[in-house]
Amino acid sequence: MSIDIIGFEEGEAAISWAGLTNALAAGHTLPKAEIGDTFLYRDPDTLLSRSAWIDGLGVAVKSATIFPGNKAAGRPVVNGSVSMFSDETGELEALVDFHLVTKWKTAGDSLYAAKLLANPDPDTILVIGTGTVAGNMIDAYRSAFPHSRYIVWGRNTDYATTFAEANGATSIADLADAVQQAQIICTATMTTEPILKGEWLQAGQHLDLIGAYRPDMREVDDKALQRAKLFVDSFETTLDHIGELKIPLESGAIQRGDIQGDFYTPSAFKRSPDDITICKNGGGAHLDLMTCRYILDQWKAA
Repeated sequence: MSIDIIGFEEGEAAISWAGLTNALAAGHTLPKAEIGDTFLYRDPDTLLSRSAWIDGLGVAVKSATIFPGNKAAGRPVVNGSVSMFSDETGELEALVDFHLVTKWKTAGDSLYAAKLLANPDPDTILVIGTGTVAGNMIDAYRSAFPHSRYIVWGRNTDYATTFAEANGATSIADLADAVQQAQIICTATMTTEPILKGEWLQAGQHLDLIGAYRPDMREVDDKALQRAKLFVDSFETTLDHIGELKIPLESGAIQRGDIQGDFYTPSAFKRSPDDITICKNGGGAHLDLMTCRYILDQWKAA
């Protein structure tokens, strides 16, 4: 079996956001994924490996190294690779660019949630954060909501203004004001303490929460969770692992029964026009596999 090697630019040229969200929907009709994560540490460096196997789709292993000291030397802090293996034979099918898979999986995850939950034709979409993921989310949302106005909030107002201009958006200095203007709100920050308050939320809004990925990280407060209908991309990779839900579950601020469904239960993704909805993006390895298979199939077709 020949091994395909797919770089960032050639892979990205073959795919689309609409195609990816369709692939994620289809992937969740297959048998539930087997998922395994491993972490190796050599302070301050980390090796993270995430693997998934879906019957009928294959196997993917995504490994990432995080070496903070590289920044001072002008080298990338995060490096990695993604290996795709055949479901039929177990042979290596492809090596796919790590950054390509991560970009499209992360943004596609929340875009899919917004397509399921957000009220159609939002006038304004707010992105909280000014990093790479925030920029990717603006690009992803534009594919589904091309007529919306995009606003941005960041802690550093000067950088937020520069970021907004580069992404065809408008920077808003006051976060409460920005939240109250938007129908879709995306959080893509590295904060450990909640920055978005539930008292700011209004009927009909949808929130995509991306940034928190560790047990000590949160982006929204208890009141926001209590006011909203709650959803996740995967029960398995979020409830007991990510502070956004783990902390309020342990404190009793919310209950497990408050989580309405995950992508494996699409019929649960229902809302009334005035409902506030929240979907937590956990970004499990099964989503990497679905994304990787979509990229590989489209790249071969092209």
